[in-house]
Amino acid sequence: MSTKLEGNGLWESSRMMLPEHKGSIIQKDQEQKRRERIELDEQELNYINDTLIQSLRHSKPVSIKMYHSFEELVIIGVVERLDRQIGRFKVDGEWFILGDIERVTID
Repeated sequence: MSTKLEGNGLWESSRMMLPEHKGSIIQKDQEQKRRERIELDEQELNYINDTLIQSLRHSKPVSIKMYHSFEELVIIGVVERLDRQIGRFKVDGEWFILGDIERVTID
């Protein structure tokens, strides 16, 4: 008889992949690449706040590392507006969420 029926030969000899299997494999790969949101302590939050205010008042460029679930996102520019009530800030004409900030450094 053929060796296809021994062990895992039938599955290995098959060159066809169902769309459900392909979708499942892609989804598992994406889940493994997912980043976790980091928890910031009070001292780090104060530093972020002070740095954003310094950029706003003195037009100093800053690098802001933002949370994104699948990639590393860094915003570089000068803070134009800071809206604490809504929890957002503006850099280069775009609004971003304050709660997504992971780290801020002055350039």
